[in-house]
Amino acid sequence: MSSLKGEVLDIVRRARAASFEVARLSTAVKNRALLAMADGLIQGSELLKEANSLDIEAARRKDLSKAMIDRLTLSDKVIAGMARGLREVVELPDPVGEVTGIWKRPNGLRVGRMRIPIGVIGIIYESRPNVTADAAGLCLKSGNAVILRGGSEAINSNMAIAGVIVRACESSGVPATAVQVVPTVEREAVLEMLKLEEYIDLIIPRGGEGLIRFVVENSKIPVIKHYKGVCHVFVDESAGLEMAQRICLNAKVQRPGVCNAMETLLVHRDAAARFLPPMYQRFKEAGVELRGCPRTVDILKDIKKASEEDWGAEYLDLILSVRVVDGLEEAISHIEKYGSLHTESIVTEDYTNAQRFINEVNSSTVLVNASTRFSDGYQLGLGAEIGISTTKIHAFGPMGLEELTTRKFIIYGEGQIRE
Repeated sequence: MSSLKGEVLDIVRRARAASFEVARLSTAVKNRALLAMADGLIQGSELLKEANSLDIEAARRKDLSKAMIDRLTLSDKVIAGMARGLREVVELPDPVGEVTGIWKRPNGLRVGRMRIPIGVIGIIYESRPNVTADAAGLCLKSGNAVILRGGSEAINSNMAIAGVIVRACESSGVPATAVQVVPTVEREAVLEMLKLEEYIDLIIPRGGEGLIRFVVENSKIPVIKHYKGVCHVFVDESAGLEMAQRICLNAKVQRPGVCNAMETLLVHRDAAARFLPPMYQRFKEAGVELRGCPRTVDILKDIKKASEEDWGAEYLDLILSVRVVDGLEEAISHIEKYGSLHTESIVTEDYTNAQRFINEVNSSTVLVNASTRFSDGYQLGLGAEIGISTTKIHAFGPMGLEELTTRKFIIYGEGQIRE
């Protein structure tokens, strides 16, 4: 057995053993550990930023994109957000042991379903070191052990955060091996993890489309995924134009390098001439490059013409494709053809159109009169999210505590036997 293969096997075996202990922990013990993690992150923020600076310097030497460096950076705000997310998880109900329903059969058996941890969860992710804390907190509160394998670009940051988390676990009565970071940057370690279905129950990849497809193609373990976030905002004929401008600017500009940023703007033909020129000025001031359909280019003469590839593109940058559509039906058809089941929003004052958009658009998050940037576990009250799933089986959309559990049947009898 190679040393790398043996190292990975040791990690997952320790996680498997820890998972049985974590599943039995009381809510009080788990919450105590989460608070210790949050406190440790704040107290150790300078050390975390020092470790992160090594990763930032290496990223710049490799000429990584601005979006990648943005995801990689551990600022005071990001660290405070990590700690706040952990404290929010403390305030959330513990799903483990919850009986979600019970009914009585004609033979007197009482049948119910109870939430239980999934077991061992492997998280494979790129760039964002905050995932290390977010995933650790959610997996612990939901009674799971977690194996974290971050990208090479964040190895120093991830190891520093992991050190804080492990110390918090040890001081709180949680097995230290409940949260483990794979300490190597070699891709072979990922391949070894993905073979170990005997020990790992679920894989959740977070990152670019290339990483997620690599994981799906090589995993023997069930995978919850989303390949990319091609998110749309549709400005309906009845939309309040000032509100629509604020929503669209936020959806594109507030943080363009994330998966819930708007990538395509759809505009009703009867609103286009009134809406697009002032919207274009606001985008232009924010540095956004527009690529439009022929009807859009007729209105905004100096923008680029969109290609077929633009409609399915996840730019993760200050680039936006714009299409003028004949109405709600064409907007929904466009989303069905080019969307990625991630997040869509309609801006409208028409209740019927709003309800039809909600009912007929089958993406994991659908909004009315709000920015796509709200498709986020923290923003939706789930605490720090483990990821966003566009896999409709088991979990769909931002994943919080409940999505990290499964359910078993529980049955109470009084001596019944099957005839």
